[in-house]
Amino acid sequence: MVSSQILKGCLDELREITRTEFCLQDTAGKIVVCTQFGQPQPETIVSAFAESAVDSQIIGTSFLLKVMDDETVSFVLTASGSGDNTFMVARMAVSELQHVSAAYKERYDRHNFFQDLLLDNLLLVDVASRARKLHISDQVSRAVILFKVGTANHEIARQTLSGLFTTQNGDYLTEVEQGSLILIKQMKTKGDNYATLDEVAETAVDMLNMEAMIKAIAAYGTVIHELKDLSKSFKEAKMAMDVGRIFYADKTVISYNRLGIGRLVYQLPRNLCRIFIREIFGEDESAAFDPEVTTTVSTFFENNLNVSETARKLFIHRNTLVYRIEKLEKQTGLDVRRFDDALTLKVALMVCSYIKYIESQE
Repeated sequence: MVSSQILKGCLDELREITRTEFCLQDTAGKIVVCTQFGQPQPETIVSAFAESAVDSQIIGTSFLLKVMDDETVSFVLTASGSGDNTFMVARMAVSELQHVSAAYKERYDRHNFFQDLLLDNLLLVDVASRARKLHISDQVSRAVILFKVGTANHEIARQTLSGLFTTQNGDYLTEVEQGSLILIKQMKTKGDNYATLDEVAETAVDMLNMEAMIKAIAAYGTVIHELKDLSKSFKEAKMAMDVGRIFYADKTVISYNRLGIGRLVYQLPRNLCRIFIREIFGEDESAAFDPEVTTTVSTFFENNLNVSETARKLFIHRNTLVYRIEKLEKQTGLDVRRFDDALTLKVALMVCSYIKYIESQE
């Protein structure tokens, strides 16, 4: 239901324009909001009027009117004024309140609809009918972009993104847990592709970083063409977020369709990962988690197995790097200067990162 602050703001604006005082009460007579000199009616009169068949009633210089929600009386409005047009102003106020309530109700219903849709809480036969009632297009290309913003920054991030993505453009912002925001992004044309999603996600992350001072990460799923497939894109975005945090920590935007080897490692059983690590590092798995080893090897890969360039990036002598590589070869039997061995070690380190992530979650 629309908040009392919104209703009061609406009536205060009408008072400033018309010089008419208003008081809004529920069907039991309890005051919801009143303008500065609004005149509430006794509870008995309000409740009796709410149950009566008439739409309006005059008491002295005041007019009582019903504010409807579909076919049910939700409020009783009292309008008090000295002018001849007080009744017309009261009817305008009722119309405005009903439109505001309907708009917020639709927004709330849409919020629930998208949450249920993302979490697979709807039957497929109900998706199209509910979307039609809420005026949401079914056969439109969309994708889910997931933003990780942290619990403390949740509300600020939501306000920032709400200003950037509006329902007028077919975009919807919702959430299913604190610390994360979900953007259901409508693609404007059939030609829109993942480059567009990259640009949208990067723009949003930059805005959160620069304007709201929030360190955010975004991940998005594949483009879907029917509402019923929206949960698929959401699950893909969640997987991309997890894979990105494990294997691509330096990235702020992660795409599901560009996860690479990380996608395969993420889906491996833990016992198989342990067997693979023991196969590479032996019984002493500590070398697998040694920061010096991981940093050296990662930098070596980033520089295309170039010894001189890697030494320069690590600010160490070339001979020191060669010593580290030879030491690692003695431990594992792998020479990272050879492509096959480098690939094996690369996968092994990714598996180690995956196991560390699982253990940290537990």
